[in-house]
Amino acid sequence: MSTETPTERREAAATRRRWVTLAEVVAVAGVLIAALTLWTNWSDHRANEADKIAAQSSAARERTKIDLSAIVQDGGDSLLLKDARHDLQDVTITFPRALGVSPQRPPAEPIIDGSWVSDAMLKLTDGGSDDRAGRLPVLVSVQYFDGDTTRSASGIYDVIWKTHGRRLRGRAFQLEGLQVRQRGGDQAKLDAIWAKEKPTA
Repeated sequence: MSTETPTERREAAATRRRWVTLAEVVAVAGVLIAALTLWTNWSDHRANEADKIAAQSSAARERTKIDLSAIVQDGGDSLLLKDARHDLQDVTITFPRALGVSPQRPPAEPIIDGSWVSDAMLKLTDGGSDDRAGRLPVLVSVQYFDGDTTRSASGIYDVIWKTHGRRLRGRAFQLEGLQVRQRGGDQAKLDAIWAKEKPTA
């Protein structure tokens, strides 16, 4: 027969309830910690995957990007266009409309030939000093292979030029180099640049 008093029995029951409540709290906390750990691991994995995809995308963009440079040929008669990562298959050079020179597609090597613009540039700069220098903006459109895929790109480039006097045959026009001005562009943008920057006599 129990010798506990009613008061002792009530206190014992209250103690048991407190232990049950504490156990429930510990269990719930464990579930929450496990869920938080799972979510953190998933979030970290997702972030790592996103970083990996971004890095791959950046590398792909870098691989497909065209960075044209030019080699001066024949003492400045022409510029041979090159790209370090790609073989250029087809090149179209478009000039400002006001210059009066039609777009050119060199049939063999990807070049800019000074003879295409020499008459127009010498006429434009006639009447001043024989020794002149400047930049002629052109729109360069290229097709090239990226692996087995044919891609295309365009940009506005500055053709660097100079003129100088000759004793017997008047002034000479020479090409000095090529510099990128912007990626992309069109005839309207090219014409706007030329309108602001074209040389005067």
